[in-house]
Amino acid sequence: MADCIFCKIVAGEIPAQVVYRDEQAMAFKDIRPLMTHHYLLIPTRHIATVNDADDANQAELGRLFVAAGKVAREQGFADQGYRLVCNTNRDAGQEVFHIHLHMFAGKGMGWPPF
Repeated sequence: MADCIFCKIVAGEIPAQVVYRDEQAMAFKDIRPLMTHHYLLIPTRHIATVNDADDANQAELGRLFVAAGKVAREQGFADQGYRLVCNTNRDAGQEVFHIHLHMFAGKGMGWPPF
């Protein structure tokens, strides 16, 4: 989508600190990190929200989780642990309407998260 900031990152129109990329997924450092390690994992194809995903998106959305494991291992926190969060729509805190997972690591986290 022409006005989507994440699509512009995928296209190379906006710089990002990319730590992983393949044909279906991309991971980069969040520009406003909330923890020591805060990455965003996105599909390279635009899907606005989880509500917009369908059976045709299974492979690319599954790829986000495979990419998350690779990023965690490469960045050195896979064994300590990390959290993946996907916000869907405004009341859940979604600010960019392109599906993305937030990956948090670097300190112990409790449950429930709120």
